[in-house]
Amino acid sequence: MKKIIAGICIASTLLSASCKKDFTNPSAAKEDDVFTSTQAVTAVATGLQRIYSTNRAGALYNIVTANGFSTNELLLMNPGNVPENQLNSGGGTVDGTNTILANIWSNGNKIIFDANRVINYAQGMEDKAYASGLIGYATIFKALALGNMSMYWQQVPDTTGTLTTSVNFIDRVAGFNKAIGWIDRALAAMAANAPSSGFLTNIPAGIDIPNTLQALKARYALFAGNYALALSTANNVDLTKTAVFNYDAVFTNPIWETSTSTNNVWQVIDSTLGLPVGLQPNLADQRVPFYTALNLTIAPRYRIKGFGADKNTQWPVFLPGEITLIKAECYARQNDLNTGLTELNKVVTKTAANDPLKVGAALPAITGPLSQAQLLTAIYQNRCIELYMSGLKMEDMRRFNRPLTERKRNFFPYPFAERDNNPNTPADPDF
Repeated sequence: MKKIIAGICIASTLLSASCKKDFTNPSAAKEDDVFTSTQAVTAVATGLQRIYSTNRAGALYNIVTANGFSTNELLLMNPGNVPENQLNSGGGTVDGTNTILANIWSNGNKIIFDANRVINYAQGMEDKAYASGLIGYATIFKALALGNMSMYWQQVPDTTGTLTTSVNFIDRVAGFNKAIGWIDRALAAMAANAPSSGFLTNIPAGIDIPNTLQALKARYALFAGNYALALSTANNVDLTKTAVFNYDAVFTNPIWETSTSTNNVWQVIDSTLGLPVGLQPNLADQRVPFYTALNLTIAPRYRIKGFGADKNTQWPVFLPGEITLIKAECYARQNDLNTGLTELNKVVTKTAANDPLKVGAALPAITGPLSQAQLLTAIYQNRCIELYMSGLKMEDMRRFNRPLTERKRNFFPYPFAERDNNPNTPADPDF
């Protein structure tokens, strides 16, 4: 992952901070020194990807873990891993001391804080083509950060990175809509001036910026209940293009690094992927052997595969199948059941050879007619399978009104680091 280490050194993170905290590291370069050149600002921008996608403190490991235990996707290997054990137990065992939740929260605040600084600098640049690339790239991580917080907490900070005052909170749906607004501004900047080749060569390979922004906009519009916008935006996503985090021997895949390689934290639960009877995958579904491997000699029997298989395995920002399932759900919720089933069957019948990320069920098409409730249940089932370990299932369970008994938390409590420093922190949810 080229040029990321410089970014993280300049945009160093204090993961225990609340929204009220100053994120400046006294041992790092002064802010005025950092934001005086295009090269330095680019390093901060690429540092956002490092903060988000690598190591155990990064957002990626923590959202997969928090979501996975809360929705029964994962098997705890060692109860001595206290934050994972809390999430595995669920309910009131999960409290503001949980470091996995604190990492998601503070990671999100830090990313938004630094992304705002990058975007503000870029808006004043003379090279508008380079600036639009900075704006679009930083907005991907800014939107992911707020989107993650909006998925897991009932309310989210209205602004983050405030240095001297306590921030106010907004409803989570307003958080999704705020992220959509950020994305729209980034897309407009890139429509006016396409990112230059000079910028694109200075960021890690793997992410098509405008296509990724469209995919995230479709995701958050769906979560906000704006089905017309989610559908129209999903239709703008090029399903032949991927957006992935690349890893190497230095910056390794965080799921592999923490869980796959050690077998001491968590593993996949089994071939059910954590789904209840009636929703469990068909034994012929090829997505199960994509996401899980078998070990016939050493327990546990089922092991992490898929996007956590190896230290160099790419991790997707979104899956093409997610976008197709967004279309299916939007049609279903707008009572266009025939078109919804057609879109769903694109995922059900898709083979690995026909998917850019090699995720394919390769099953026979579902035959109709289906009622709206039946179609939505089938879409939910396929989201759980297609998007296994993506961090999205907790949001899906609420949206599809799944029984509370199928999950261990409905929303998360606020980290104590926030509550202790911000008097505006909302009350914790009961469950």
